[in-house]
Amino acid sequence: MLTRSMKATLSIIGAGRVGKTLGRRLRERGWHVGAVVTRSAATARAAVRAIGGGTPLPVGGSAGIPRRASGSAARRASALGSDLIFDADLIFLTTSDDDLPAIARTFAKIGGARCRGKVVLHTSATLDRIALAPFARFGAAVGSLHPMQAFGGSVMPNLRDVIFAVEGDAKASRMAQSIAKSLGGIPVVIDTRDKAIYHASAVIAAGSTYATIETGLQMLEHIGFPRRRAEQTLFPLLRQILDNIERIGSHAAWTGPLSRGDYAIVARHARALRNYPFEFRQAYAALALLAGRVLAKNPRVAKEKIVAALRGR
Repeated sequence: MLTRSMKATLSIIGAGRVGKTLGRRLRERGWHVGAVVTRSAATARAAVRAIGGGTPLPVGGSAGIPRRASGSAARRASALGSDLIFDADLIFLTTSDDDLPAIARTFAKIGGARCRGKVVLHTSATLDRIALAPFARFGAAVGSLHPMQAFGGSVMPNLRDVIFAVEGDAKASRMAQSIAKSLGGIPVVIDTRDKAIYHASAVIAAGSTYATIETGLQMLEHIGFPRRRAEQTLFPLLRQILDNIERIGSHAAWTGPLSRGDYAIVARHARALRNYPFEFRQAYAALALLAGRVLAKNPRVAKEKIVAALRGR
């Protein structure tokens, strides 16, 4: 259902995983989806199918939309239906961070005076409203809305109870908060200068697990575990750790040799890892030192003992 503060129509520029998910979830809640802008006719049609509505609008270029704002790209987008894009009250830019500034310049120029009164939001976790300054100069309200959720693969995540970081001018912020609430999420207004740390926290806590889990799996495979057996070994452990942390907190849940002060095991691990790639050894050392810093009762003493153990002393 729409709230009074919401508008009924949105356009999506750069409908990748995030754009398709937001488009579908908002359409399910009564929004009308207008233009769905991507790199090619095929990707635009696929995005419309995934969203369940909208008009496919291919504009050429790369990474979903033009990487560099060129006059030809602007003319092509205009010829292919820019009116449809700016008929919407809300315009979502769901492109990559690298592409966002050029995309904003391109489409703000296309929209021109039609931007006035619109709300334009992007979904970058690190960039702020300044990335949308070209739209603001034409009178649009601008801001950002970032759902703290993983959008990997083909599965569209349920956004209920997900934190949505909101940043922007007053009108855009109100719209972004209303959107988050309508999706069952929890809007949190953050300061512009804090966006990079907000995202870095997720990369350290969650994004880095892709690499650390894969490393653990490959280590088990190296000693003869079939892939499926390696997964059966680690996945229940990971699930239990997350459950424990959620129930009693990181410090109370912390287990393993470092939590017990068993530095001889750390030294044994370090020796065993000498036959593995440098990145494996480096990651083990860095994670051990990080654990000592954020979890040990006496970080200074823990650091000294971890360093000595890693050196084989």
